[in-house]
Amino acid sequence: MGFGVAERRYAALMPRYDFRCRSCGATFELRRAMAQANDPAVCPQGHADTVKLLSTVAVTGGSSASAQAAPAPSSGGGGGCCGGGCCG
Repeated sequence: MGFGVAERRYAALMPRYDFRCRSCGATFELRRAMAQANDPAVCPQGHADTVKLLSTVAVTGGSSASAQAAPAPSSGGGGGCCGGGCCG
C-alpha cells in the first residue's frame, strides 16, 4: 500500500523527532504530529524502552541581502560565567 502525493506532502511537513533506544543504543527519527511528540516510540529493532532526544534546529535559506544587513558580532566578551575571560 503506497502513499499518494497529498499524504507524502503532509508527512514531509510534520516535525521529526530523534529517539534513542536504551536496550540496543540505536538512534532513530520519527515524523509525527506535534500533538504526538511525547508519545512512546518503538525502535526499529522492536524495543519499547526509548527516550526522546533534544533536537537542534538548523535554519537555512533567506536572501543574501538580509545576511549582509545583520550587524557584525562585537569582539570581546561572550560566553562563560566571567564574560569570556578565564575562570581559574
